[in-house]
Amino acid sequence: MKRNIQIEALNQIPLEKQRIELVERKCLGHPDSIADGIAESISQALCRVYLEEFGAVLHHNTDQGEVVAGESCPKFGGGKMIRPIYVLIDGRATKQFNGVTVPTDVVAVEAAHAYLHKILPELNLTRDVMIDSRLGTGSTDLRDVFKPRTGKVPRSNDTSFGVGHAPFSDVETIIRNTSDYIDTKLRKKYPAIGQDIKIMGLRDGNRITLTIACAIVDKYCADIKEYQDYMALLSEEIGKVAKKSTKRNVVVHVNTADDIRNKSVFLTVTGTSAEMGDDGSVGRGNRCNGLITPNRPMSMEATSGKNPINHIGKIYNLLSTQIAQESVKKVDGIEEMYVRLLSQIGKPIDLPLVASIQVLPKKGVNLKEINSEINAIVDDNLANVTSVTEKVIRGELKTF
Repeated sequence: MKRNIQIEALNQIPLEKQRIELVERKCLGHPDSIADGIAESISQALCRVYLEEFGAVLHHNTDQGEVVAGESCPKFGGGKMIRPIYVLIDGRATKQFNGVTVPTDVVAVEAAHAYLHKILPELNLTRDVMIDSRLGTGSTDLRDVFKPRTGKVPRSNDTSFGVGHAPFSDVETIIRNTSDYIDTKLRKKYPAIGQDIKIMGLRDGNRITLTIACAIVDKYCADIKEYQDYMALLSEEIGKVAKKSTKRNVVVHVNTADDIRNKSVFLTVTGTSAEMGDDGSVGRGNRCNGLITPNRPMSMEATSGKNPINHIGKIYNLLSTQIAQESVKKVDGIEEMYVRLLSQIGKPIDLPLVASIQVLPKKGVNLKEINSEINAIVDDNLANVTSVTEKVIRGELKTF
Protein backbone atom coordinates (compact mmCIF):
# COMPACT_ATOMS: atom_id res chain seq x y z
CA MET A 1 0.00 0.00 0.00
CA LYS A 2 1.61 3.25 -1.16
CA ARG A 3 0.94 6.28 1.01
CA ASN A 4 1.48 9.83 -0.16
CA ILE A 5 4.28 10.81 2.21
CA GLN A 6 6.15 13.94 1.16
CA ILE A 7 9.31 14.89 3.04
CA GLU A 8 10.98 18.22 2.40
CA ALA A 9 13.76 20.25 3.95
CA LEU A 10 12.97 23.55 5.64
CA ASN A 11 15.11 26.57 4.99
CA GLN A 12 14.42 28.75 7.98
CA ILE A 13 16.02 29.97 11.18
CA PRO A 14 15.55 27.39 13.99
CA LEU A 15 12.97 28.58 16.51
CA GLU A 16 15.50 28.64 19.36
CA LYS A 17 17.59 31.11 17.33
CA GLN A 18 14.72 33.41 16.43
CA ARG A 19 14.52 36.64 18.44
CA ILE A 20 10.95 36.34 19.79
CA GLU A 21 8.99 33.26 20.86
CA LEU A 22 5.58 33.21 22.54
CA VAL A 23 4.03 30.19 24.30
CA GLU A 24 0.87 29.94 26.41
CA ARG A 25 -0.86 27.31 28.51
CA LYS A 26 -4.28 27.46 30.14
CA CYS A 27 -4.16 25.04 33.06
CA LEU A 28 -6.90 22.68 34.24
CA GLY A 29 -9.03 25.21 36.14
CA HIS A 30 -9.08 27.84 33.40
CA PRO A 31 -12.67 28.10 32.07
CA ASP A 32 -11.62 27.12 28.53
CA SER A 33 -9.77 24.08 29.85
CA ILE A 34 -12.73 23.17 32.05
CA ALA A 35 -14.89 23.14 28.92
CA ASP A 36 -12.31 20.98 27.10
CA GLY A 37 -12.04 18.57 30.01
CA ILE A 38 -15.79 18.14 30.33
CA ALA A 39 -16.15 17.55 26.57
CA GLU A 40 -13.42 14.90 26.56
CA SER A 41 -14.68 13.17 29.71
CA ILE A 42 -18.15 12.87 28.14
CA SER A 43 -16.74 11.38 24.93
CA GLN A 44 -14.74 8.82 26.92
CA ALA A 45 -17.80 7.96 29.03
CA LEU A 46 -19.93 7.47 25.91
CA CYS A 47 -17.23 5.25 24.38
CA ARG A 48 -17.28 3.02 27.46
CA VAL A 49 -21.08 2.78 27.47
CA TYR A 50 -21.25 2.01 23.75
CA LEU A 51 -18.54 -0.65 24.05
CA GLU A 52 -20.21 -2.30 27.05
CA GLU A 53 -23.66 -2.30 25.44
CA PHE A 54 -22.88 -2.93 21.76
CA GLY A 55 -19.23 -3.96 21.53
CA ALA A 56 -18.39 -0.95 19.37
CA VAL A 57 -18.13 2.82 19.72
CA LEU A 58 -21.09 4.55 18.07
CA HIS A 59 -21.17 7.93 16.39
CA HIS A 60 -20.85 10.93 18.67
CA ASN A 61 -19.12 14.30 18.90
CA THR A 62 -19.23 16.29 22.13
CA ASP A 63 -16.75 18.94 21.03
CA GLN A 64 -19.23 21.71 21.74
CA GLY A 65 -19.93 23.19 25.12
CA GLU A 66 -19.89 26.34 27.18
CA VAL A 67 -18.96 27.26 30.73
CA VAL A 68 -20.86 30.38 31.78
CA ALA A 69 -19.45 32.17 34.80
CA GLY A 70 -21.40 32.34 38.02
CA GLU A 71 -21.08 34.95 40.73
CA SER A 72 -19.14 34.81 43.96
CA CYS A 73 -18.10 36.89 46.94
CA PRO A 74 -14.58 35.79 47.91
CA LYS A 75 -12.92 37.07 51.07
CA PHE A 76 -9.87 36.16 53.09
CA GLY A 77 -10.64 33.24 55.36
CA GLY A 78 -13.56 32.07 53.24
CA GLY A 79 -16.21 33.61 51.00
CA LYS A 80 -19.26 32.21 49.26
CA MET A 81 -20.83 31.50 45.90
CA ILE A 82 -23.83 33.68 45.05
CA ARG A 83 -24.89 32.34 41.66
CA PRO A 84 -23.87 28.93 40.28
CA ILE A 85 -21.66 28.28 37.27
CA TYR A 86 -23.71 27.13 34.27
CA VAL A 87 -22.39 24.36 32.03
CA LEU A 88 -24.04 23.73 28.67
CA ILE A 89 -23.34 20.37 27.06
CA ASP A 90 -24.20 20.15 23.39
CA GLY A 91 -22.97 18.21 20.39
CA ARG A 92 -24.18 14.89 18.94
CA ALA A 93 -24.51 11.33 20.15
CA THR A 94 -26.20 8.09 19.06
CA LYS A 95 -29.26 7.68 21.30
CA GLN A 96 -30.76 4.52 19.82
CA PHE A 97 -29.14 1.49 18.22
CA ASN A 98 -30.67 -1.86 17.26
CA GLY A 99 -33.81 -1.02 19.21
CA VAL A 100 -31.87 -0.13 22.39
CA THR A 101 -32.11 3.36 23.88
CA VAL A 102 -28.89 4.85 25.23
CA PRO A 103 -29.26 7.39 28.09
CA THR A 104 -26.72 9.74 26.56
CA ASP A 105 -27.76 12.84 28.49
CA VAL A 106 -27.56 10.99 31.80
CA VAL A 107 -24.13 9.66 30.86
CA ALA A 108 -23.00 13.17 29.89
CA VAL A 109 -24.17 14.84 33.11
CA GLU A 110 -22.65 12.11 35.25
CA ALA A 111 -19.32 12.37 33.41
CA ALA A 112 -19.29 16.16 33.75
CA HIS A 113 -19.96 15.92 37.50
CA ALA A 114 -17.20 13.36 37.95
CA TYR A 115 -14.70 15.48 36.03
CA LEU A 116 -15.52 18.67 37.92
CA HIS A 117 -15.22 16.84 41.24
CA LYS A 118 -11.78 15.59 40.19
CA ILE A 119 -10.28 18.92 39.15
CA LEU A 120 -12.17 21.40 41.37
CA PRO A 121 -12.53 19.81 44.81
CA GLU A 122 -13.63 23.11 46.39
CA LEU A 123 -16.65 23.31 44.07
CA ASN A 124 -19.90 22.19 45.72
CA LEU A 125 -21.50 20.23 42.89
CA THR A 126 -24.99 20.28 44.39
CA ARG A 127 -25.03 24.04 44.87
CA ASP A 128 -22.32 25.81 42.87
CA VAL A 129 -22.86 24.43 39.36
CA MET A 130 -25.78 23.79 36.99
CA ILE A 131 -25.26 21.26 34.19
CA ASP A 132 -27.61 21.27 31.23
CA SER A 133 -27.26 18.52 28.60
CA ARG A 134 -28.66 19.25 25.15
CA LEU A 135 -27.10 16.46 23.09
CA GLY A 136 -28.65 15.97 19.68
CA THR A 137 -28.16 13.23 17.08
CA GLY A 138 -25.72 13.33 14.17
CA SER A 139 -26.55 14.02 10.54
CA THR A 140 -27.35 10.96 8.42
CA ASP A 141 -24.36 11.28 6.07
CA LEU A 142 -21.84 11.48 8.89
CA ARG A 143 -23.44 8.53 10.68
CA ASP A 144 -23.17 6.54 7.43
CA VAL A 145 -19.46 7.40 7.11
CA PHE A 146 -19.04 6.28 10.73
CA LYS A 147 -20.59 2.83 10.27
CA PRO A 148 -18.11 0.14 11.35
CA ARG A 149 -16.70 -2.03 8.57
CA THR A 150 -15.50 -5.39 9.83
CA GLY A 151 -11.75 -5.73 9.45
CA LYS A 152 -11.42 -2.39 7.70
CA VAL A 153 -9.96 0.94 8.74
CA PRO A 154 -12.58 3.63 9.57
CA ARG A 155 -13.37 6.24 6.95
CA SER A 156 -12.67 9.91 7.63
CA ASN A 157 -15.64 11.98 8.75
CA ASP A 158 -14.26 15.22 7.32
CA THR A 159 -11.83 16.81 4.91
CA SER A 160 -9.54 18.32 7.49
CA PHE A 161 -5.98 18.29 8.75
CA GLY A 162 -3.91 17.73 11.87
CA VAL A 163 -0.61 19.38 12.78
CA GLY A 164 2.22 18.44 15.11
CA HIS A 165 5.79 19.46 15.87
CA ALA A 166 8.86 18.38 17.81
CA PRO A 167 10.98 18.85 19.77
CA PHE A 168 9.66 21.27 22.36
CA SER A 169 11.63 24.46 22.78
CA ASP A 170 12.98 25.59 26.16
CA VAL A 171 9.94 27.79 26.73
CA GLU A 172 7.47 25.08 25.72
CA THR A 173 9.19 22.59 28.02
CA ILE A 174 9.30 25.03 30.94
CA ILE A 175 5.60 25.82 30.67
CA ARG A 176 4.54 22.15 30.52
CA ASN A 177 6.85 21.27 33.42
CA THR A 178 5.61 24.21 35.49
CA SER A 179 1.99 23.23 34.97
CA ASP A 180 2.68 19.59 35.88
CA TYR A 181 4.69 20.57 38.96
CA ILE A 182 1.96 22.81 40.35
CA ASP A 183 -0.80 20.25 39.67
CA THR A 184 1.00 17.16 40.97
CA LYS A 185 3.23 18.46 43.76
CA LEU A 186 2.96 22.08 44.84
CA ARG A 187 -0.81 22.22 45.35
CA LYS A 188 -0.70 19.14 47.57
CA LYS A 189 1.50 21.10 50.00
CA TYR A 190 -0.31 24.40 49.55
CA PRO A 191 -4.06 23.93 48.85
CA ALA A 192 -4.48 27.69 48.66
CA ILE A 193 -3.06 27.49 45.11
CA GLY A 194 -6.12 27.27 42.87
CA GLN A 195 -6.56 25.28 39.68
CA ASP A 196 -7.15 28.30 37.45
CA ILE A 197 -3.68 29.17 36.21
CA LYS A 198 -2.54 30.70 32.96
CA ILE A 199 1.13 30.67 32.02
CA MET A 200 2.42 32.98 29.31
CA GLY A 201 6.01 32.65 28.18
CA LEU A 202 8.02 35.19 26.22
CA ARG A 203 11.55 34.51 25.03
CA ASP A 204 13.31 37.61 23.82
CA GLY A 205 16.72 36.44 22.72
CA ASN A 206 18.14 34.63 25.74
CA ARG A 207 15.80 36.16 28.29
CA ILE A 208 12.64 34.24 29.21
CA THR A 209 9.81 36.06 30.96
CA LEU A 210 7.03 33.99 32.50
CA THR A 211 3.82 35.82 33.38
CA ILE A 212 1.61 33.73 35.65
CA ALA A 213 -2.01 34.31 36.61
CA CYS A 214 -2.87 32.06 39.55
CA ALA A 215 -6.11 31.90 41.51
CA ILE A 216 -5.87 31.64 45.29
CA VAL A 217 -8.56 29.79 47.29
CA ASP A 218 -9.82 32.22 49.91
CA LYS A 219 -10.51 29.84 52.80
CA TYR A 220 -6.85 28.78 52.86
CA CYS A 221 -5.55 32.36 52.89
CA ALA A 222 -6.02 34.42 56.05
CA ASP A 223 -5.08 37.92 54.90
CA ILE A 224 -3.27 40.06 52.35
CA LYS A 225 0.10 39.31 53.97
CA GLU A 226 -0.38 35.57 53.50
CA TYR A 227 -1.53 36.23 49.95
CA GLN A 228 1.72 38.05 49.24
CA ASP A 229 3.64 35.16 50.76
CA TYR A 230 1.96 32.80 48.28
CA MET A 231 2.93 35.09 45.40
CA ALA A 232 6.55 34.99 46.55
CA LEU A 233 6.38 31.20 46.96
CA LEU A 234 4.98 30.70 43.47
CA SER A 235 7.60 32.96 41.92
CA GLU A 236 10.42 31.09 43.68
CA GLU A 237 9.12 27.59 42.93
CA ILE A 238 8.36 28.32 39.28
CA GLY A 239 11.81 29.83 38.89
CA LYS A 240 13.38 26.63 40.20
CA VAL A 241 11.39 24.49 37.76
CA ALA A 242 12.28 26.75 34.85
CA LYS A 243 16.00 26.70 35.53
CA LYS A 244 16.06 22.90 35.26
CA SER A 245 15.12 23.18 31.57
CA THR A 246 17.21 26.09 30.31
CA LYS A 247 20.49 27.91 30.65
CA ARG A 248 18.82 31.16 29.69
CA ASN A 249 17.95 33.92 32.13
CA VAL A 250 14.41 33.40 33.52
CA VAL A 251 12.24 36.08 35.13
CA VAL A 252 8.92 35.18 36.79
CA HIS A 253 6.00 37.55 37.38
CA VAL A 254 2.90 36.36 39.27
CA ASN A 255 -0.54 38.05 39.28
CA THR A 256 0.63 41.33 37.81
CA ALA A 257 -2.90 42.77 37.86
CA ASP A 258 -3.05 42.72 41.67
CA ASP A 259 -3.60 45.98 43.53
CA ILE A 260 -2.19 45.09 46.94
CA ARG A 261 -2.91 48.47 48.51
CA ASN A 262 -6.63 48.16 47.77
CA LYS A 263 -6.62 44.40 48.36
CA SER A 264 -7.90 43.80 44.83
CA VAL A 265 -6.30 40.43 44.10
CA PHE A 266 -6.96 37.10 42.34
CA LEU A 267 -8.90 35.58 45.23
CA THR A 268 -11.53 32.92 44.59
CA VAL A 269 -13.93 30.73 46.56
CA THR A 270 -13.51 27.63 44.39
CA GLY A 271 -10.12 28.01 42.69
CA THR A 272 -11.41 29.07 39.28
CA SER A 273 -12.40 32.38 37.69
CA ALA A 274 -15.40 30.55 36.22
CA GLU A 275 -17.09 31.28 39.55
CA MET A 276 -17.28 34.94 38.54
CA GLY A 277 -16.45 36.80 35.38
CA ASP A 278 -14.76 34.32 33.03
CA ASP A 279 -16.61 32.06 30.57
CA GLY A 280 -15.12 29.12 28.71
CA SER A 281 -15.61 27.33 25.40
CA VAL A 282 -14.42 24.01 24.00
CA GLY A 283 -11.49 24.43 21.62
CA ARG A 284 -10.60 27.99 22.60
CA GLY A 285 -7.59 26.99 24.66
CA ASN A 286 -4.65 24.61 24.38
CA ARG A 287 -3.94 22.48 21.34
CA CYS A 288 -3.59 18.73 21.87
CA ASN A 289 0.04 19.11 22.98
CA GLY A 290 -1.18 21.19 25.92
CA LEU A 291 0.14 24.48 24.56
CA ILE A 292 -0.75 27.48 22.41
CA THR A 293 2.25 28.16 20.15
CA PRO A 294 1.90 31.06 17.69
CA ASN A 295 5.47 30.53 16.44
CA ARG A 296 4.52 27.05 15.20
CA PRO A 297 1.97 25.79 12.66
CA MET A 298 -1.26 24.94 14.51
CA SER A 299 -4.67 23.48 13.75
CA MET A 300 -7.68 25.42 14.97
CA GLU A 301 -9.69 22.21 15.52
CA ALA A 302 -11.09 21.49 18.97
CA THR A 303 -9.51 18.13 19.77
CA SER A 304 -11.43 17.46 22.98
CA GLY A 305 -14.80 15.74 22.71
CA LYS A 306 -14.50 14.63 19.10
CA ASN A 307 -15.09 10.92 18.57
CA PRO A 308 -11.83 8.92 18.54
CA ILE A 309 -12.90 6.55 15.76
CA ASN A 310 -12.88 8.65 12.60
CA HIS A 311 -12.85 12.34 13.53
CA ILE A 312 -9.71 13.70 11.92
CA GLY A 313 -9.83 16.84 14.05
CA LYS A 314 -8.86 14.59 16.95
CA ILE A 315 -6.99 11.65 15.43
CA TYR A 316 -4.68 13.49 13.02
CA ASN A 317 -3.71 16.17 15.54
CA LEU A 318 -2.74 13.51 18.07
CA LEU A 319 -1.08 11.33 15.43
CA SER A 320 0.93 14.13 13.84
CA THR A 321 2.28 15.11 17.24
CA GLN A 322 3.14 11.46 17.96
CA ILE A 323 4.93 11.12 14.60
CA ALA A 324 7.00 14.26 15.16
CA GLN A 325 8.01 13.27 18.69
CA GLU A 326 8.90 9.70 17.71
CA SER A 327 10.94 10.85 14.72
CA VAL A 328 12.97 13.35 16.72
CA LYS A 329 13.61 10.71 19.39
CA LYS A 330 14.67 7.93 17.01
CA VAL A 331 16.32 9.73 14.10
CA ASP A 332 19.60 11.56 14.63
CA GLY A 333 20.07 14.84 12.84
CA ILE A 334 16.65 16.52 13.18
CA GLU A 335 16.72 20.09 14.47
CA GLU A 336 12.96 20.64 14.09
CA MET A 337 10.15 18.68 12.49
CA TYR A 338 6.62 19.64 11.46
CA VAL A 339 3.92 17.16 10.44
CA ARG A 340 0.70 17.96 8.57
CA LEU A 341 -1.79 15.20 7.79
CA LEU A 342 -4.69 15.95 5.43
CA SER A 343 -7.74 13.71 5.08
CA GLN A 344 -10.55 13.40 2.55
CA ILE A 345 -14.04 12.72 3.82
CA GLY A 346 -15.09 9.13 3.22
CA LYS A 347 -11.55 7.86 2.65
CA PRO A 348 -9.75 5.41 5.00
CA ILE A 349 -8.02 7.29 7.81
CA ASP A 350 -4.76 5.36 7.27
CA LEU A 351 -4.55 6.82 3.73
CA PRO A 352 -4.37 10.60 4.07
CA LEU A 353 -4.50 12.68 0.93
CA VAL A 354 -1.01 13.76 1.94
CA ALA A 355 1.35 13.35 4.87
CA SER A 356 3.47 16.49 4.62
CA ILE A 357 6.70 16.24 6.61
CA GLN A 358 8.90 19.30 6.95
CA VAL A 359 12.34 18.78 8.44
CA LEU A 360 14.96 21.27 9.49
CA PRO A 361 18.12 19.13 9.55
CA LYS A 362 20.88 19.83 12.03
CA LYS A 363 23.98 21.53 10.70
CA GLY A 364 25.99 19.19 8.51
CA VAL A 365 23.13 16.69 8.04
CA ASN A 366 21.75 16.00 4.56
CA LEU A 367 18.03 15.23 4.58
CA LYS A 368 18.58 12.45 2.03
CA GLU A 369 20.60 10.58 4.66
CA ILE A 370 17.66 10.35 7.09
CA ASN A 371 14.75 10.45 4.64
CA SER A 372 14.09 6.70 4.64
CA GLU A 373 14.10 6.49 8.46
CA ILE A 374 11.54 9.28 8.73
CA ASN A 375 9.40 7.79 5.96
CA ALA A 376 9.32 4.43 7.75
CA ILE A 377 8.17 6.04 11.03
CA VAL A 378 5.43 8.01 9.28
CA ASP A 379 4.23 4.97 7.33
CA ASP A 380 4.22 2.75 10.42
CA ASN A 381 2.22 5.27 12.45
CA LEU A 382 -0.36 5.62 9.67
CA ALA A 383 -0.61 1.85 9.32
CA ASN A 384 -1.36 1.66 13.06
CA VAL A 385 -3.56 4.76 13.23
CA THR A 386 -6.27 2.92 15.19
CA SER A 387 -3.87 2.64 18.13
CA VAL A 388 -4.57 6.35 18.70
CA THR A 389 -8.24 5.48 19.10
CA GLU A 390 -7.45 2.82 21.67
CA LYS A 391 -5.22 5.15 23.69
CA VAL A 392 -7.84 7.90 23.69
CA ILE A 393 -10.59 5.58 24.94
CA ARG A 394 -8.28 4.39 27.73
CA GLY A 395 -7.51 7.99 28.66
CA GLU A 396 -3.79 7.65 27.85
CA LEU A 397 -3.61 10.64 25.50
CA LYS A 398 -4.25 14.21 26.62
CA THR A 399 -6.19 16.42 24.27
CA PHE A 400 -5.56 19.82 25.84
